[in-house]
Formats: sequence, C-alpha cells, structure tokens
Amino acid sequence: MRESPADEIVQLPLNAMKEQFSLSFVHMIASAAGCSIKSHATDYDGVDITISSSAEYATYYCPEFELQLKATAQRDLLKDDHLSWTMKAIPFKKLTNPKRFAPAYLGVLLLPEGGWLEQDEERLVTGSRMYWQSAADLGSIGDDEASKTVRLPRSNLFDIPQLQGIMKTIGDRGDW
Repeated sequence: MRESPADEIVQLPLNAMKEQFSLSFVHMIASAAGCSIKSHATDYDGVDITISSSAEYATYYCPEFELQLKATAQRDLLKDDHLSWTMKAIPFKKLTNPKRFAPAYLGVLLLPEGGWLEQDEERLVTGSRMYWQSAADLGSIGDDEASKTVRLPRSNLFDIPQLQGIMKTIGDRGDW
C-alpha cells in the first residue's frame, strides 16, 4: 500500500540540513566562549553571520567579525596539514574584499560520515569539526578565474580557545 502525501516524512534537503547544522555548531561554540551571534537576512555580502563579544579589550569594546560558513562530508578534502575548499569567484571576491568594514573569516565544517550527532541524558556529541581562516589570508583570485581552492590550516580548529583568541586579536590590536 502506497503512503499518501500526508503520511510521507518531510525533510529538509541535504544542503539545507548542512547549513543549519553548521549554524548550530557555531552557535554552541560562540555561546560557550561568551560571544553572541548576529544573523543576516541574506548572505548577499558573502557572509552568513556576525560573531560579537561584549568584552572590553585594549583597543576596542565589543569586537566582532563576519563569518562565511560551509559544510561538507567529503573526507578527501582533509589533508595532513589543511582542509582544502574551493570557492566560486564571486563569493570569494566578496569575502576577501579589502574594503570590508569588519574582518571576515571562512569556516568549513567537516561532518562525519553517517550520523552527525549523538545524544543521551548525559551529553550531546558530534564528530564534526570546523576549520577557519581569515579572509585576509586566503589570497587573491585572477579576473579570469572561475574559482579558487583555499587552504584552512588544521591548526585553525574553530573551538572555544581559538574563538576567544580571534576576539582578543581584533579587540587588542584591531588588525585582522
């Protein structure tokens, strides 16, 4: 017997699920680091969210940066010392535009094969990990190039201490 449309399980498309999971991942890290998230209605400017701190640093109070998020389960992108990620030219140029008012970063969430999340009464666990890089360190792209492959160092693991370090760098020196 065939199920009626009302009985079918409705689910987000896989890419939408990855997008939502990457946003949730960043929200958890940011919250645990004492930071907050500002949402963007669109990512027209090449970023998905802004992460801000309410702390006062040597140079700035309430530093913030913009973050472009991506997610993948492609394990072959993970190399010995970096994660490779290919960006289309237009989003790359928007993210790396030197005239950006706020610093921008790229974060790529590497999802585990199979289940992304385990939960019980004691804990919430994911085998996911995010690597990041400052847009200022992604290099440039030629006018005739359709895309650019960038490297996000494995040492740039998006976790609580590194997020707090990014905020301190921006807040203390203002350079990014």
